[in-house]
Amino acid sequence: MKMKLAENIRAFRRKRSLTQEQLAEVLGVTVGAVHKWETRLSVPEMPMIVEMADFFDCSVDALLGYEMKDNRLAATEARIWQYHNDKNRDGLIEVEKALKKYPNTFTIAYAGAMTYHGIGFEARDKALLHRALELYRKARQLLPQNQDASISDQTLCGAISQVYFALGEKEKAIELAKAHNAGNLYSAMIGEVLAAEMNRPEDALPFLSHGLMSAFNGIIYTAVGYAYAFRSFHDPENGMAVLQWALKSLLGLKASDRPDFIDKVCAYFTAWLACFQMETGDVEAARASLIRAAALARAFDVAPDYSCRNLLFVADWHRDGALYDSLGATATEAVENAVKDTGSAALLTMYMEMANNAETEV
Repeated sequence: MKMKLAENIRAFRRKRSLTQEQLAEVLGVTVGAVHKWETRLSVPEMPMIVEMADFFDCSVDALLGYEMKDNRLAATEARIWQYHNDKNRDGLIEVEKALKKYPNTFTIAYAGAMTYHGIGFEARDKALLHRALELYRKARQLLPQNQDASISDQTLCGAISQVYFALGEKEKAIELAKAHNAGNLYSAMIGEVLAAEMNRPEDALPFLSHGLMSAFNGIIYTAVGYAYAFRSFHDPENGMAVLQWALKSLLGLKASDRPDFIDKVCAYFTAWLACFQMETGDVEAARASLIRAAALARAFDVAPDYSCRNLLFVADWHRDGALYDSLGATATEAVENAVKDTGSAALLTMYMEMANNAETEV
């Protein structure tokens, strides 16, 4: 419920072209009283509110500016998330009210836990963090109600682990994260805590290595997805930007100048880059990118290397692991597939012309 009494007293007074002194005289109060009402420093007694409503020819509700808040479940949940996103501590009050009205509702328990977690974490407030733990545990109990595929018992346990860490309970945080680390979801976090917070670098390396490989794969999948999306949106500027980011990130992981799996992926991405350059009308840049893609592919295909040994920072035990892709049986085929995948007839024509040119030997 919201009221706008102060604003309305001022608005109605001005509508009647009255000064604060004139309104005070009409109501038989001091100018200071009117000033305090209009600046929220005080609130008039109910009989005075009724008298003002009568004077202004409006209802008491209109003078109060009474607005009934939407307390239905969806609206309540949306308000809590807005408080969370705004980092507004008023959200904590909203959470507790909502929990009284919807005590066994997953969405309220989860949104409440996230709000307490975020605000408690930034404020380093242990009381708020402990309340976040309670609500995460409640959310786990109510998980069968959940309809959001991005939330699972694994993600809830990961959040609880983060709260334990914020509370200084590092061993408990690590053990819970390890127990729910399917798919290496929390490997990077575990490695960071072990190395930076617990001075256990040797224990951290395997987790950091798994985290790195997950990030490596994530860059590839993300860049490919964005390339297709930005091609569909006819947005070459963002297409080039995301591919250049991916290329820089991947090349930063090369341990040597020797051709390796990264070069195959970069050849594919560089061919896609040519597509966006062609779309902007920069034909020469597109041609240069295709030549670069072909050169990377040829160098890799001479001696294909799919092991992790050429990636920086990968733990020794991980170096002989094999990397797989669906870009093409060879790097050259990957470039050809990229050109076709872009759907650019102009790029395909350029590529075919280059394929017949002995200078580039595509």
